[in-house]
Amino acid sequence: MTGGAPAGSDPPHSGGGGRGRYIAIDGVIGVGKTTLGRRLAKSLDASLVLEVVEENPFLARFYDDPEAFAFQTQIFFLLSRYRQQLELSQRDLFTENVVSDYLFAKDQIFATINLGEDELTLYRTILPLLEARLTRPDLVVYLQATTGVLLERIQRRGRPFEREISREYLETLGEAYNHFFFHYEETPLLIVNTNEMDLVRNDGDYERMLEMIREHTSGTRYVGVK
Repeated sequence: MTGGAPAGSDPPHSGGGGRGRYIAIDGVIGVGKTTLGRRLAKSLDASLVLEVVEENPFLARFYDDPEAFAFQTQIFFLLSRYRQQLELSQRDLFTENVVSDYLFAKDQIFATINLGEDELTLYRTILPLLEARLTRPDLVVYLQATTGVLLERIQRRGRPFEREISREYLETLGEAYNHFFFHYEETPLLIVNTNEMDLVRNDGDYERMLEMIREHTSGTRYVGVK
């Protein structure tokens, strides 16, 4: 399930020249979505939409006891993402660039991994009702990295609530992300392996990424993906 506008209907906005561009960046925890989003927003003179993460009151408890707090954590994220994206859909995307550090449709990746059968059934009745009102991006950038690289980046940024994230959970999440995006066809998609990239300290890496984002307007392109 890849999300987007209902079958048989046109998305609220689609890509095209002479107007603003809406770019969504996504990937597993620690891959560098927000870092790229902040730099990209400056380069493109774009509004920046950042995912609400640390404000989720259930997240730390979820990492400590996933089974007990999965549903509360998931619904908080779903509704906070929806509120952000609904506000975005009501703005004038014809005149401004927008960069988001997440794709709304990816919410279902976490739901599929973390929710029980009955919870997932309830979740799947809610999700389409929300998705139908939202604007589809003009480009999605999916950032990849190996589990070891992700763990290093997570440790480097030092968020207290991420200390309990296990290698096994990251591996499961990585497999789910790969499955989702390798079957994603709703928008132009750029899949980039960031293992050898440093988007913070290496301006050459960033400029290469920026050029790819500016040029890619249709289909799926793989960069450094084995």
